[in-house]
Amino acid sequence: MYDLSCFESTYRCEITSVYPLTEMETLYRIQIIDPEERRRFIFIPGQFVMLELPGIGEAPFSISSSPEIRGEIELCIRKAGNLTNFLAKVKRGTLVGIRGPFGTGFPIEEMHGQNIILVAGGLGIAPLRSPIAYVQENRSRFKEVNIIYGTKTPANLLFTYEYDVWSKDDINLSIIVERPDRSWKGKPVGLITDTLSKILSGRNNEFYHNTYAIVCGPPVMFKFVCNMLNKFHIPMQKMFVSLERRMHCGTGKCCRCNVGSTYTCLKGPVFDYWTVMNLKEAI
Repeated sequence: MYDLSCFESTYRCEITSVYPLTEMETLYRIQIIDPEERRRFIFIPGQFVMLELPGIGEAPFSISSSPEIRGEIELCIRKAGNLTNFLAKVKRGTLVGIRGPFGTGFPIEEMHGQNIILVAGGLGIAPLRSPIAYVQENRSRFKEVNIIYGTKTPANLLFTYEYDVWSKDDINLSIIVERPDRSWKGKPVGLITDTLSKILSGRNNEFYHNTYAIVCGPPVMFKFVCNMLNKFHIPMQKMFVSLERRMHCGTGKCCRCNVGSTYTCLKGPVFDYWTVMNLKEAI
């Protein structure tokens, strides 16, 4: 059992569920132990927490669950280093600490009454899962909703057990793979931008003007997706991306999250695309 007495300004938590998603990614459900702290903990979709394991280290992870659930969060974590490899071996009941939430979130309430396009590539579905949950729980507050999620192969797909739920309540869901195998029976096959173009083509100017987009995934994907959105005259100020890969300590003190003079941990990780275009080397 870990000694959490060393934590300062940290929520003492317990891992209550460990659910393997693929060979590399696992979904952890983490509950704050103290009932009063659990009641007070709130976050906005797009924000992140610092997850700490005493004696191992800490790292930032975007929250991948509904903001409606108080005192309990889910984190989708890929094995990629000492801490994440250690986490891959833990079981239910393991005690951890979380700090946060940190950073900016998606301005989801500004999107009420508008169309919304939610686009994810690869592990980008992890931070996108939180706004997806919000949209589902508040479906009547949005007009047309499209979710587009793509990976390289079927084996890389995450949250496959939720696709039927995501496609309910008049939500259009497109699951895409670049390189299908014999087991793949879905459509379409190819690139996210191909599907996005089909969704946007033939709409009127009112649709484009009243549409917001949230894009999560590899930074290289932002250019292709957001440039296509811009091609259809969706304002850059209505496109939001997450630079979660640049997050580090959560407070800007380590200076490793800086993009030019901007600290992602403080000003981000969520930015509108107009701002990203004016941040040198952001993508």
